[in-house]
Amino acid sequence: MRLCFLVLGCVIAASAWPVNDISLRVHGLNGWYVPQVTGGLRWVTKSEGERELASYENQLEGRLSTNTVKFYLYTRTNPSVGQEIKATQASIDSSNFNPENPTRITIHGWNANYKDGVNTRIANAWFQFGDYNMIAVDWARGRSLEYASSVAGAPGAGKKIAALVDFLVENKSMNLGNLEVVGFSLGAHVAGFTAKNVASGKVGKVVGLDPASPLVSYSNTEKRLASGDAQYVEVIHTNGGTLGFTKTIGQADFYMNGGKSQPGCGFDITGSCSHTRAVMYYSEALLWNNFPSKRCETYQQANKNSCGDQFSTVQMGAFVNAFMAEGIFYVPVNKESPFGFGEKATETTSAPEITTTRSEEETTAAPGGQETTAAPGGEETTAAPGGEETTAAPGGEETTAAPGGEETTAAPEDDETTVVPGEETTDAGDDETTETPGENGDDSTTEEPEEVPTTSTIIPETPTVTTTTEEPTTTTIV
Repeated sequence: MRLCFLVLGCVIAASAWPVNDISLRVHGLNGWYVPQVTGGLRWVTKSEGERELASYENQLEGRLSTNTVKFYLYTRTNPSVGQEIKATQASIDSSNFNPENPTRITIHGWNANYKDGVNTRIANAWFQFGDYNMIAVDWARGRSLEYASSVAGAPGAGKKIAALVDFLVENKSMNLGNLEVVGFSLGAHVAGFTAKNVASGKVGKVVGLDPASPLVSYSNTEKRLASGDAQYVEVIHTNGGTLGFTKTIGQADFYMNGGKSQPGCGFDITGSCSHTRAVMYYSEALLWNNFPSKRCETYQQANKNSCGDQFSTVQMGAFVNAFMAEGIFYVPVNKESPFGFGEKATETTSAPEITTTRSEEETTAAPGGQETTAAPGGEETTAAPGGEETTAAPGGEETTAAPGGEETTAAPEDDETTVVPGEETTDAGDDETTETPGENGDDSTTEEPEEVPTTSTIIPETPTVTTTTEEPTTTTIV
């Protein structure tokens, strides 16, 4: 009798074992490692995550007015103090908005605000070329303590931004083909929802800076940034498999250092350092156009830097990419600024306007002209625990960083072995359809398994960023 109970106990234990076995957790396939406001990542099963999202979506349904979204306009007249604007004639007429100047919209990620680095750094980079309508978005739902709540609120935020875009097109003759919308992390998906909902035409360009992967279904393109959202969609991958996506999303996908981890970030357990590098790389690319790339056949090749030795003619972040860039690219980077391997451009002029579709003939040349040597500067940035902004604040001000160091566990990816921080991944067989340049996987019926670093209690090391100009040291707060 005792033997029967013992056998029964072993059977029960064995049946329960797979549920608790962390090796069976595959990020993006049967669950996600979700960033926490206190730092670290928490495993959430797919069914649990979908229930949580549905609950928040039901709460927000029909209550778009409660999803507060504010807009702050910066121009060369007011480069450091934003003017709050609204989609009304009186508000725009009393602001510095000038429809003769190109317009750029920047969108922060989770647990951040409109003073975040994605807004200040990119605005100050563009101001090196001339006067722009730089509109920084502050979406309140993005500051929710619950990450799932922010994911659920992203579509509503995109609709409100789209409403402002339509107003400016219809009432102020803003050039929609000339519009660029840039979003970081969860803000990248908000940028996608913005472009999806613009009714007055097709947005010229959307840039996704390491689009967030936790609680976002890769197979459902209607609920994430996708390649068809704008005339041209460019994606920069820096932390694929943890906080960002590994698979292709845009018309041109740039895998920085392979797209998973970034040099100089040390044991980046939560991925926040590598994740945030996307903002730093893009702002530097705008200033110096110094990120040469190698063309790849698949994203797996880009992950492993097995795309050959020849550099292509495409540079990550180049102004002319909207006319010529398509496919998958590996981009080598340095561990500190200047991050790009190419020579820094010493002269710049106004970026070319996007007035044609990507299929039309290129009508402008690479920048050259006005002298710029300063790295982007501006307002203080704020950090988002668990994977949002931890970049050094522009202008030399101190920035807070995402707390990290919570224990996390690893999940094997579809085509790779488990990743240990600081060690190179190895190929464990590819069980997916190989992607070729231009094939973005939007019609995929399976979600992408993403990996997370193995268990560790080491606090992520955020590097000191040094540049040829004044650049502050990032402070990590635990």
